[in-house]
Amino acid sequence: MEMPALPMGSRRNEDIALDLMKFIAMTTGYGKTTGVGVGFQGTGAAAKPEEYAGHLLELYGRCLQSVGGK
Repeated sequence: MEMPALPMGSRRNEDIALDLMKFIAMTTGYGKTTGVGVGFQGTGAAAKPEEYAGHLLELYGRCLQSVGGK
């Protein structure tokens, strides 16, 4: 299955949303399971790795909506 050729410098919304999610998660400590982070702490600390993953998936969905303008 071939992907359509994108013009130079173009990126898919999913890639942009992923980079945005990573930036937010790393700089704010969004959904961290332990420890104190700098800045905002997102929606609270996750007690289990599954909760942390859930927080990140939720954040990715929000980033994807923002990038898509929805």
